[in-house]
Amino acid sequence: MGVAIGDIVPRHTTTLEALSGRIVALDAFNILYQFLASIRQEDGTPLMDFKSRPTGHLSGLFYRNARLIENGIRPVYVFDGAPPSFKQKEIERRQEAKKEAEAKWRDALDYGRMEDARKFAQATSRLTPEMVAEAKDLLSAMGIPWLDAPSEGEAQAAHMAKKGVAYASASQDYDSILFASPRLLRNLSITGKRKVPRQDRYVLVEPEEIVFEEVLSALQLNQEQIILIGLLCGTDFNKGVKGVGPKTALKIVKDHATLGKVKEYVKTKYNYEFEEDMDAIFDFFLNPPVKEVPQVKFSAPNAAGVNRILVEEHDFSDERVGRVLGSMEKAVKEKGAQKKMDLWF
Repeated sequence: MGVAIGDIVPRHTTTLEALSGRIVALDAFNILYQFLASIRQEDGTPLMDFKSRPTGHLSGLFYRNARLIENGIRPVYVFDGAPPSFKQKEIERRQEAKKEAEAKWRDALDYGRMEDARKFAQATSRLTPEMVAEAKDLLSAMGIPWLDAPSEGEAQAAHMAKKGVAYASASQDYDSILFASPRLLRNLSITGKRKVPRQDRYVLVEPEEIVFEEVLSALQLNQEQIILIGLLCGTDFNKGVKGVGPKTALKIVKDHATLGKVKEYVKTKYNYEFEEDMDAIFDFFLNPPVKEVPQVKFSAPNAAGVNRILVEEHDFSDERVGRVLGSMEKAVKEKGAQKKMDLWF
């Protein structure tokens, strides 16, 4: 879900070309769920192989990362570790929401409402341990490094950006801002034209860059107050106050700048009491479990490994996979920063 503070956050559009030569730490689960939700058939059925196994996560990883690499971007994927105990309620809520979405998907199919069916189907996406393992195997075969975070992937990616190991973290969610990532990149995995739901028109989705210091300056807040806005709106760890959006939350935090004062205000104004774990959640954003990663090591793609995973195991087109691998190698060599591909990686 992530925190809904996008309406008050300044950002700049950028391009993949402008990010050439940069190491970007991507929130793996966030990216994989995007692929699983978006790479579907017209009726919402997931993309599957000849054994009826979902392959949207592999298709998205392969083709999107190929494009990033062709543009000189060096991705590193950060996978979630153990979730904090206070996330359990949100995990259970999401599971129930998926069940409800599945029922609505079936109903929409029965009545021939294909656009509704696809929308509900997207909300049913599940990422299994087997799919995560497949994703890691494919990344390794492509020469793309990955790591498991101690806890939240976004927190670890933000930490890597703070330490200069990565230029930025990348996710569709805004939680990275609460974790004080110096830069957050959005839309790296969904760039291009996208159809507006229920309308016969398309919009251009471009990569965005959000700079943490610019957010603080524009809103005249510090990190702790940014976290308070997130808690008021709702995060992956708490529900938020009903009826309070980012603009209202900003006004509340301007007038009540500490967690204690915010608690008192919403109890009086909205008759709302935050979760018992609120102090722990607040501290989690300030001091999340992370590990030090001095550097990330890239390697040349293993064409045989990629073919084994995609073509032999999951029935991808041999010709298309080979063509994309060839384009990756050619693009890397043409960058000219290094003369040999293995040195570039």
